[in-house]
Amino acid sequence: MALQQERGYTVDDIYTLPDGKRAELIDGRIYDMAPPVRIHQKLITEFVSVLHSHIKNNTGQCEVYPAPFAVFLNEDNRNYVEPDISIIYDKSKLTDKGCSGALDLIIEIVSPKTQQVDHGIKLFKYRTAGVREYWIVNPTTNIVNVYDFENEIGICQYHFHDEIPVCIFHNLSIRISDFW
Repeated sequence: MALQQERGYTVDDIYTLPDGKRAELIDGRIYDMAPPVRIHQKLITEFVSVLHSHIKNNTGQCEVYPAPFAVFLNEDNRNYVEPDISIIYDKSKLTDKGCSGALDLIIEIVSPKTQQVDHGIKLFKYRTAGVREYWIVNPTTNIVNVYDFENEIGICQYHFHDEIPVCIFHNLSIRISDFW
């Protein structure tokens, strides 16, 4: 849910939030982030494990980071997100604070409170920022929406029991039901 605002916010406002309070900033608007539930954390842990193992054993050319990991999408101070999982090939984008620029793969685990932002605002923002691939994982419905922006393929929808191809890695598919 967006906070009421009279002015546009900046990244400086994110860094002055009280300890323990997390939020994202999209086009100068602050969006509160609720604490994650257990299934959310389980999915992140499993995804990071699979992705890190694949990278280490195959490409070795990119980095994977779980949230909280700061991503500054644009060349401005009005956009700051913390995707649940971030993969970056271009290591020159990495700084001590996080990543400056578009990511290669973003995975968001949705909750009932974040669905509208993840399926709408973030989808548009990630696409226009140059993100190559975006996954929206819904543990309530066991559905994954995959957007391959790089190849301009629209939405592909999968069930947790399906082999889901990772578009940026031509030799990796993930079956989320294997996580349990």
